[in-house]
Amino acid sequence: MSPDRRRATIVRRHIEVRLDGLDLHRDGRHVLRDLHWQVAPGQRWVVVGANGAGKTQLLKLLAGAVWPDPAPQPVRRYRWRGAWQDTPYGLLEEIAYVGPERQDRYERYGWNFTALQVVGTGLTRSDIPQGPLSTAQRRRALALLQRLDAHRLARRRFLSLSFGERRLVLLARALASAPRLLLLDEVFAGLDAAHRGRVLRWLERTSRAALPWVLTSHRVEEVPASATHLLQLEAGRIVDCGPISRVAPRTPASTMPARRPRRASAQRIAAPVAAGLGVDAGSRGGALVQLHAASVYLDYRAVLRELTLVVRPGECWVVHGGNGSGKTTLLRAIYGDHPAALGGRIERRGIVPGVPLSEFRRHCALVAPHLQADYPRDSRVLEVVVSGLHSSIGLAEPPTAAETSAAQRALRAFGLSSKAGRTLAVLSYGQARRVMFARAAVRAPDLLLLDEPFAGVDVATRRALRRGIEALVAAGTAVVMASHHPDEWPDNASHELELDAGRSRYCGPVRGRPAR
Repeated sequence: MSPDRRRATIVRRHIEVRLDGLDLHRDGRHVLRDLHWQVAPGQRWVVVGANGAGKTQLLKLLAGAVWPDPAPQPVRRYRWRGAWQDTPYGLLEEIAYVGPERQDRYERYGWNFTALQVVGTGLTRSDIPQGPLSTAQRRRALALLQRLDAHRLARRRFLSLSFGERRLVLLARALASAPRLLLLDEVFAGLDAAHRGRVLRWLERTSRAALPWVLTSHRVEEVPASATHLLQLEAGRIVDCGPISRVAPRTPASTMPARRPRRASAQRIAAPVAAGLGVDAGSRGGALVQLHAASVYLDYRAVLRELTLVVRPGECWVVHGGNGSGKTTLLRAIYGDHPAALGGRIERRGIVPGVPLSEFRRHCALVAPHLQADYPRDSRVLEVVVSGLHSSIGLAEPPTAAETSAAQRALRAFGLSSKAGRTLAVLSYGQARRVMFARAAVRAPDLLLLDEPFAGVDVATRRALRRGIEALVAAGTAVVMASHHPDEWPDNASHELELDAGRSRYCGPVRGRPAR
């Protein structure tokens, strides 16, 4: 077979997508406008744009998960095996999608299979395991985990994995399906530097194949060297599109560095006038949380080992370490989701025998991926923020006027007033993360726990939120924040904790200010 014919045969095995004048409305809002775009075999696209620009909705359109607005002529067409068709029917199983929302499904539905079983569902192209894997399937699933250096996770339960470890497993699952088109929505979010490097190297190897892929990202350093094309979205419109050697991302006003908030703005974030709600800022003296040789076990496995830590008012702790080092487990242990094993203990201010943990949570707030996943997608933004006053998922009864007023103040502080009546389903992942921040700030907490708070957030929002955290710390709030990126550290970070396999490698004052 000649090289040209061999190439043509390979191309026929992959999917080409063409959009011609496509529009998309969701929840009565124009999300994508007049899109003209083509993804062809051998092309590797990076899609950039601010939160809410339409990146995730664009990938969902390609995947066939949402439908474009009706039009006189087809506006979305697929070519496979040499033939064009006007709908994705018959191709859905040939398109693999990896993103935050798919990852959240496992948390939402309690799908706690082993990592090997999850990868195996890619082989069977199913959501849940269809029975025991054959010897050949097990061997294939393990090889895919090995490719991403995640084979040690094979027997671990999915919900016991860290955020970044889950992402690796889902990428292996996508590869197991032998996709003809690969869609990667913020695939690097939550990955440490080592695992980001492994994924980038895998993407580099795809340059030798015809597999087309589309990847969204907010970080320039995450753009793979193997990418061939770039598309930039602004407010649902394509503003530039073409070979990556020719197209340079623009810097719209929405991505310019945010100014530091004035003291008045800081106060609106740190204390959103909760008078009449019975919200007490509490005493500012003494330690808020103390861990004494605390160990935490999940699925009979030690995740944290004999940690000792004291968090005081006004301190800002940054917790860092590789995927699986125990960062998320530490934050959830402080919040009260995981108890300390015998031989160690966790002390929380005001909590003595006979006092329920809910009293501590009245003065503590949490922002975390698992919390965002727990909310039903049809939840209204205003109600989500009000639920922060009750440390609950959802509301048992309609909010009072005072609760609504406090929630509206928090939404204004985070630039979300216009989205109060929308559902989480129509927000971008980054916009939903800002809602979680408003939910946390509505009660003016003494202690704020942040688990990878900037995952899926664009540059401008990341800077604005970091300034808000700095304002809270300056006002006396204690912050404990887990992060993989040095540029996310607040300027007034006072302490750091470096974890390695659940143990403390360093615990004390910040050793040096990370470069931006």
